[in-house]
Amino acid sequence: MSTSSEPGRDRDAARRKAQNHFTASEQRDTMVRQEMEKERAAVVAKTAKLKALRLAKEAEDKIAADKLAVEKAAAKKEADAAKAAARRQARKTTAKVPDKV
Repeated sequence: MSTSSEPGRDRDAARRKAQNHFTASEQRDTMVRQEMEKERAAVVAKTAKLKALRLAKEAEDKIAADKLAVEKAAAKKEADAAKAAARRQARKTTAKVPDKV
């Protein structure tokens, strides 16, 4: 009678062994998925940080460009005013010279 119970034990042992194998495989899969999710989150965070830095730099560059444009406009206005004053001065000087007849 001992031979009839052995096939049942062998079957149970094989079933446990297979179940342990699949459980270990599922645990590895879960760990790999978690690791991949951590890496994905790190990449997303890095991308967001780099985007924020790029946008901040672009904002600073725009402020600097606007400031430069204002300075150039003011310099041009001053230069135009100086030219106009020089022309007025030249007209006054030429107007005061008496004609010799």
